[in-house]
Amino acid sequence: MTDTYTDLLACEDLLLFAAAAVSSTGQREFHTGADDQRPALDFLHEYVHGTLPDLYGLMLALHVNDHNAARIVHTLLSRPRPSADPATRVRENGLIGRRLALMPPQRVYRLFRRLAAERVNNRRTRAVMRAWLARRPLALDALKYRAGLRAAARHARVPLPAEVARFLFSGPAARRARPYTTPLLESHRRAHYAARELYGLPFTVAEGFATHHRVPRAVFLEGIAERTTAAERLRLDRGARRLGLDAPLTDLGSAPLLRLCVYVLGLPVAERRERRAELEAALERAALRTAGPLAGTWPRTAAVLDDSYSSIGSPVRRNRPLALALACHHLLRALSPDGSSHWLSGRADPLTARPAGPTRLTETILDALDTGPSRVVVVSDGYDDTPPLLSDALLLWRRRVDPERSVTMVHLAPVLDTDSLAPHRLSPAVPTIGLHDPAVLPSLVELARFGEERLGLADLRAHLLATADTLLAADRPEEAP
Repeated sequence: MTDTYTDLLACEDLLLFAAAAVSSTGQREFHTGADDQRPALDFLHEYVHGTLPDLYGLMLALHVNDHNAARIVHTLLSRPRPSADPATRVRENGLIGRRLALMPPQRVYRLFRRLAAERVNNRRTRAVMRAWLARRPLALDALKYRAGLRAAARHARVPLPAEVARFLFSGPAARRARPYTTPLLESHRRAHYAARELYGLPFTVAEGFATHHRVPRAVFLEGIAERTTAAERLRLDRGARRLGLDAPLTDLGSAPLLRLCVYVLGLPVAERRERRAELEAALERAALRTAGPLAGTWPRTAAVLDDSYSSIGSPVRRNRPLALALACHHLLRALSPDGSSHWLSGRADPLTARPAGPTRLTETILDALDTGPSRVVVVSDGYDDTPPLLSDALLLWRRRVDPERSVTMVHLAPVLDTDSLAPHRLSPAVPTIGLHDPAVLPSLVELARFGEERLGLADLRAHLLATADTLLAADRPEEAP
């Protein structure tokens, strides 16, 4: 490795930023408040953009969460670098387009409204907005995201279809004055007068009309089921069951793994036991789908999973850390069928997991190592009850018991420690990376290699460039100037 000491520091800084950008959303967590999270993230974005500007945009190729991806896009558009070489600019444009295509539309419109309010009006910003809007169902967005679409269309000077423009820029009376030829807009116009018309609208729009027309909730849910998204059906499933609908609103196994785990943990323990066969089958299907072609390919892996009281999260992210642990349990079983899971509570039934008890990681990690795995994955916020004991035990294990690194260990943390501007580390002997979505766990384990001090900035740069080029080759969006 030919990296200088400065390069090694830069590599460490970039990994620290990646860990924070994957895990933190600037919201309140169990150990830290939102007011502590936001300044820490602000500093990291400013620092990496200022010191490693050529690599800052490449972070969009990693699995940073949507909150930080939107922040990176905002920075790239509002503070362009005139000195960037053409190849870097083309790659950044491609990554911006691809990441915006993957984001929830409401978050993209929030970003566009911010850019418009700040009068970020350069050619690149307008081109990014136009390219994204060109792929959107504008009639649907006019109903669901009216303010965002209106602001983006004005700012980027996007010519809209006549009826969409009329719906967006006219007053209520003018919008309903004459019929539309666009079915969705016409259904919205008629739904003001007839309850039967609301079933042609998206769920979030139809719900208001159902209240206006005093449609019984059970009747409304049964009638609107085909117009709901998968996430909406999962969220409404419990309510529909309570109302006695004959069939559930959704096939649970088709839901994203993390959403399904959040749903399961929201059920009373007694109901989870009663529906055990259904829920376990759905979790297994979701995990196998998430693992994809990697299913069954991992070496023997031991998972150490945190179900201590702090895994309850916060009121705004309730049970999120525990849901991530449950999702990783099922995903790692799909990736490594002969692996094992070790819960801090000693729990043998993951379906009935609940946040309780102390955080005693040392004993659980040692128990996991006793099973003879090739890889250990620790999913925890890292706030152990006896930090010195944990750190010293892992250092001793790495230096004296396994100096050849025959067993790899990685710590995945779902929260940010604002004091260190990174997820809370277990020990210098174990690389730590943030975790926001279990679907990207395999790539995070790969990224953690760079935290073991065996690879430097040149290797990390090559990894980021290769990841970006692979993503863009698979799905190349329209490039902005």
